[in-house]
Amino acid sequence: MTSTSTPASPRDRTLLPDEGNVAAIVADVVAERAGHLFGLMGNGNVHLISRLTRRGCPFTSARHESATVAMADAYYRATGNIAAATTTYGAGFTNAYTTLAEARIARIPLVLVVGDAPSTGPRPFDIDQSKAAEAAGVVTLVAGPDNAEAITHRAFDLALQAVQPVVLAIPYDLATALPSEPQPLEPMPAKPTWPADPGDLDWVAGLLAGGKRPLILGGRGMLLADAVAPLRQLGDRLGALFMTSLMAANAFGSAWDLGIAGGFTRLHRLDIARQADVVLVVGASQNLFQTRYGTMFPADTKIIRIDNEPDPGNMPVADYIRADIRPFIEGLLERVTATASTTWRDHAPEVASPEFRSSLPHENPEEFGPDGRLNPRAVVAALEGILPAERSVVMDGGHFIGWAPMYLSVPDPHAMVFVGTAFQSIGMGFGSAAGVSVARPDRTTVLVSGDGGGLMGLADFETFIRATRKGVVVVLNDSAYGAELHQYASKGLHDQAMLIDEVDFSAVGRALGTAGVKVHTMADLQHLRDWLDTNDEGVFVLDVAISQKVVAEFMAESVAAKG
Repeated sequence: MTSTSTPASPRDRTLLPDEGNVAAIVADVVAERAGHLFGLMGNGNVHLISRLTRRGCPFTSARHESATVAMADAYYRATGNIAAATTTYGAGFTNAYTTLAEARIARIPLVLVVGDAPSTGPRPFDIDQSKAAEAAGVVTLVAGPDNAEAITHRAFDLALQAVQPVVLAIPYDLATALPSEPQPLEPMPAKPTWPADPGDLDWVAGLLAGGKRPLILGGRGMLLADAVAPLRQLGDRLGALFMTSLMAANAFGSAWDLGIAGGFTRLHRLDIARQADVVLVVGASQNLFQTRYGTMFPADTKIIRIDNEPDPGNMPVADYIRADIRPFIEGLLERVTATASTTWRDHAPEVASPEFRSSLPHENPEEFGPDGRLNPRAVVAALEGILPAERSVVMDGGHFIGWAPMYLSVPDPHAMVFVGTAFQSIGMGFGSAAGVSVARPDRTTVLVSGDGGGLMGLADFETFIRATRKGVVVVLNDSAYGAELHQYASKGLHDQAMLIDEVDFSAVGRALGTAGVKVHTMADLQHLRDWLDTNDEGVFVLDVAISQKVVAEFMAESVAAKG
């Protein structure tokens, strides 16, 4: 017999302490909208986390709040799907401030749910978190009894529309409050559109068709606009060569791709790229790093940049057209036909050859640097053939970043996760790598870190190990803050504070339960080969004693540009 009785409402029965209140309502929307929650529990978010873990929502705990946002950020970069992070109020929020700023500047959508001061007024230990977030360019929304469900949905909608992090604050005294009559929110403004101008389309199509050596450079905006396929079709029609930004690495999947543009461009590929007479930049910023401090292309190269974002004016020599990317590229395809009998590809067949595309370090293949420590170029180039091909490569910030993007390939753009450079920070590597491991457990997570950043983020070494099915930590260890050493000690500044006593990260890893070895010669890499051959799970730590005397190309360009 079917019962016709009405289920008891939350007000008609005894509620669990994490049920039916504002925090629980927020938690239920987070569970619906986010692929994963990354956090660290405290007074301000204990009810939220309890509700989520009780209902079985995927949750990974950090050991330092900085890693909560770093993990959510990296989860998005590795999947394209939004995640959420959570910290308590006060120190919990401020501990996550650096990674929040990185996500904002790098334009990573995520929702950070934080505890906050009571609605009745701040306590002696409270700070104005909304103003702090605003200073970093991040919007704060506040959940309460009359809007908890709607405002949480709004936080996710806003993050995705603006491609930015959003803070959702729960005042301490309202977390356990029961809901009241919902108040409707003001409609969220529609995202503006930028239709392609027919005159612009005709002009760009004419430039491309008239170019003898056209090059197409695609960035993250191309990925967000789902414009890779039509852009590759356009390039193939023109016989053009391709390049990408770091965040779009291997997007084209073409033998005619010269790789990453900027300070990480392989020198033999740079020589080819500089022969381009027309460059179409699509969805990529033209900042100092992307343009190799203005030296990426000769001054007489015609450069056109297409983007739906405002032009930051980093490269005034480029003609900027603001337009929605995919419609613009489709408009070009309607106008550009394959009429040339021969193309740049016919005159540069070496680009598609195995030798040209090899990871061999043409720049400097020697095993050791002048100080007898390993040449990082040789080591990282060798790792290209040792590490599993199905991998995610995660990089922290520091001088050492000069080599992994040059020599390590990835299956697709989501597998190249590069953190810290947007905000010019180090120390995010372990947290970011943990987020990638959660997001893509089917791939081997390869974290490439320096010793300075590794020591700064050491609290979440354990988080990475716990979150990782199979991973390799490569510490390019020069016993120094290498960026400062090469920028400032080289100019005569005293180097005492730039040096770090030798640390063995493999020993730290072994203490935490990993395998690992300190590497002093290329032959020592055999230990990693053997471990990969015999282990389907676990983490291996490779601490590589690299030379302080080998300077990455991007750093040399920076030093030369600054004088």
